Amino acid sequence: MKTEALHTVYFLGIGGIGMSALARYLNAAGVKVHGYDKTPTSLTTALEKEGMKIHYDDRPDLIPDDTDLIVYTPAIPADLEEFRKASSGSFRMIKRSALLGEITDSKHTLAVAGTHGKTTVSSLLAHIMYSSAQGCTAFLGGIAKNYNSNLLLMPESKFMVAEADEFDRSFLKLNPQAAVITSVDADHLDIYKTHDNLKASFTNFSEKIRENGQMVIKMGLDLNLKTKPGVKIYRYSMSGEADFAALNLRMIDGQYHYDIKTPGGIITGIKPALPGLFNIENSIAAAALSWLNGATEEEIRKGINSFTGVKRRFDHQVVNKNVIYIDDYAHHPEELKACIKSVRDLYPGRHITGIFQPHLYTRTRDFSDGFAESLSMLDRVILLDIYPARELPIEGVNSAMLLNKITLNDKQLCPKTGVLELIGKLKPDLLLTLGAGDIDQLVEPITALLNRNEEK
Repeated sequence: MKTEALHTVYFLGIGGIGMSALARYLNAAGVKVHGYDKTPTSLTTALEKEGMKIHYDDRPDLIPDDTDLIVYTPAIPADLEEFRKASSGSFRMIKRSALLGEITDSKHTLAVAGTHGKTTVSSLLAHIMYSSAQGCTAFLGGIAKNYNSNLLLMPESKFMVAEADEFDRSFLKLNPQAAVITSVDADHLDIYKTHDNLKASFTNFSEKIRENGQMVIKMGLDLNLKTKPGVKIYRYSMSGEADFAALNLRMIDGQYHYDIKTPGGIITGIKPALPGLFNIENSIAAAALSWLNGATEEEIRKGINSFTGVKRRFDHQVVNKNVIYIDDYAHHPEELKACIKSVRDLYPGRHITGIFQPHLYTRTRDFSDGFAESLSMLDRVILLDIYPARELPIEGVNSAMLLNKITLNDKQLCPKTGVLELIGKLKPDLLLTLGAGDIDQLVEPITALLNRNEEK
């Protein structure tokens, strides 16, 4: 993608995490960026402060006549008037994934794929590379706390880091030099229909790696890899005979310490600020791809130990003598299980209240038993209504259906508008907010409420 040929680009759904990173990239290159989104958020506010023109009403007349390119996300409904105008044939129009593919084709791209963990792994990988002598530009699926952004810019570096999203088979638009696959659990069955179809898409992704590139995959994944000539395959794991693995894992003063085995030796002195065993695994994946692409042992050690995480990924909001509050993006049964287990390990004996907002009717329907099993690991569960995103309701699929399957006695439904009042009554010991919808809008008010209670 030669950005110098673009003068005005319009984003339909500019507030999306992947869309906003691309908008930032073009804006930094001097392109005039305009866009639409359904509602204003802290992210769209930041984009406006950076000089982008954004509106929140369905106004086709606000698409500039001199627009060179319209970028859209699959989350945009087909009956949106702006989408209809954009699709009229008067404009060049491409999906977000196609634009990311075009931009990253010109660089030595390191891609991170997987149904879980890809945002943390890609953000940590980007942090290691960006801080190293190699440098990188990075497009991330979350806001990296070290930079308060989902875009890192270093045009002079030959490296790009990109989160490779399996939704809508978007990652098949990428042609990376190297890639990680973290997990292939069933998800997005509204798109793929079966788990086998999802895994076949990951097989197709492995074929996209360029000749003489590198494939890093979590040991034990049931996946048929097909790669181009010269692609070297490496395995990573928490332990065992993998090419990259954790060694000498121990807990010292509430913090994990370990070393990382590589094909060329051992990286000692790893002590990440991020809690949770799943983050140890994430750090090994990031270390593997950065080590294979020129980062030194010291750069990897410093990168992992200085990484402060991603917003909404096991994100501590309040820690005081009365309450601990953690917010997490978990929206799949396996993600919920990993989050809740990590909380149990970190804070044994605490009474855990979880507020969960199911995301999508299809996902709730397809994984209701798994959701019920994971949420039953809590001491108390509060369910919000399902966040529909791009979907229409499905008869019989609702939060009450899910609540009935949860084996806890202490469980209830609550409207989003009633959450703050309920928290005030319950006075939780350890609180989790969980989900990928708009539950994030509650994080600041909940944090403010709990901090006010502490001051009393």
